[in-house]
Amino acid sequence: PNLFPIIGMLKDERFLFDNKTYQLPKHGFVRNNPNIQIVEETNESVTFKLSYNSETLKVYPFKFEYYVVYRLIQNKLNVTYKIINIDSQPIYFSVGGHPAFKCPVYENEKYTDYQLVFETEETSETFLLNLKSGLVTSETKPVFNSPKTIDLHYDLFNYDALIFKDLKSRKVTLNSKNKGDILTVHFDDFTYLGIWAKPKADYVCIEPWLGIADNEETNKELITKEGIITLGIKKSFEATYSIEIHKHHLV
Repeated sequence: PNLFPIIGMLKDERFLFDNKTYQLPKHGFVRNNPNIQIVEETNESVTFKLSYNSETLKVYPFKFEYYVVYRLIQNKLNVTYKIINIDSQPIYFSVGGHPAFKCPVYENEKYTDYQLVFETEETSETFLLNLKSGLVTSETKPVFNSPKTIDLHYDLFNYDALIFKDLKSRKVTLNSKNKGDILTVHFDDFTYLGIWAKPKADYVCIEPWLGIADNEETNKELITKEGIITLGIKKSFEATYSIEIHKHHLV
């Protein structure tokens, strides 16, 4: 799914703007939205669009156009988000992706045969979530098994998603210890990275984010929310991530 205009949970599923309270569910309203439409198709791309309407204005008081473009170029899928402010005021939003990848990919492999390999050595720790509220706490936990790798195992997500705020890497590779590199997610335009799977699920989500769930100490003000993007009147915003399938795994 795609995430807009928030990522993760809001405290009490609510935010404040201009002294009014609005209610939004986790990850916003784009995913599973029946009003999103295909507006352009080519041999290598498809573009979806969602415009503000009376229903979105009830929960998010801004006039916008939201586009997501999927473009296949050889062995790489580019996913581009474009937001246009058509309001008479600045708009505030977060945007991101939630792609999931089958893991293990091949028969006779186990989840523990896989690891995530980062572009560069990391010292980042995951920020822990409050499992009851879904909010980000101030606690962190080391999860890297070596400076560049995180081994996948079913206990890795016992505390929900791994959330990284300060990675130096701009790409991460899903690697099979038996079959080599499977795919690489490039996230140059994105500040945050989430990694997640349901308990004992045979997949892993590698999620480029421009935004993050509320922290426990939030005052709920949208304008000052961590990771929020401010977009001026008549301005547009774009961000792209890509999924590169390593060629010896193409079918």
